[in-house]
Amino acid sequence: MTTKTVFTTGEAAKICKVSQQTIIRCFDNGSLKGFRVPGSRFRRIPRDHLYSFMKENGIPTEALESGKRKLLIVDDDVDLVELLMDSFARDNRFEIKSANNGFDAGMLVREFRPDLVILDVMLPDINGKEVCQRVRSDDTMKSLKIICISGMVEQDKIQDLLMAGADDFMNKPFDVEKLVERSCQMLEMDPVGAATGTQG
Repeated sequence: MTTKTVFTTGEAAKICKVSQQTIIRCFDNGSLKGFRVPGSRFRRIPRDHLYSFMKENGIPTEALESGKRKLLIVDDDVDLVELLMDSFARDNRFEIKSANNGFDAGMLVREFRPDLVILDVMLPDINGKEVCQRVRSDDTMKSLKIICISGMVEQDKIQDLLMAGADDFMNKPFDVEKLVERSCQMLEMDPVGAATGTQG
């Protein structure tokens, strides 16, 4: 759980899921209160001011309150979704939701505002490339990471997905632990062992 009381503009941007430039602009125009580090140009935002700013602008505050990263798993294979949800739940640092079609995924991306989407490319109602394009066309989701998963292996299709906005691709079947590891790396989280303070 995050117990930080003061945030950098970069940290505030991640929590609010906006660009760092937006946070700096709001800080400079006074709509986001904070202070400058004496003798430097660095801006710092106290937790209560960040919370007020999020409330005023209709930004969900769960990320600030729980410190957990939000994960959305989108796949029509119910068994795989269950397996992935179990694996990520063991990490304890994720808040997880799932969808089994593109329509529900689109709704959840807007409502849940995930940090990461694990996206099956072959959904019954829409293909993953289109989902990527829709997400990337929304400026408020710039920081959202997308890992596409699929059994298809044509290199040009993978390239298309990356061009459409996917951050990474994994071929099915894959090692679930590797996917969890890669997700943590992408979100700049410590490996589980380091996070829980386990020592040899």
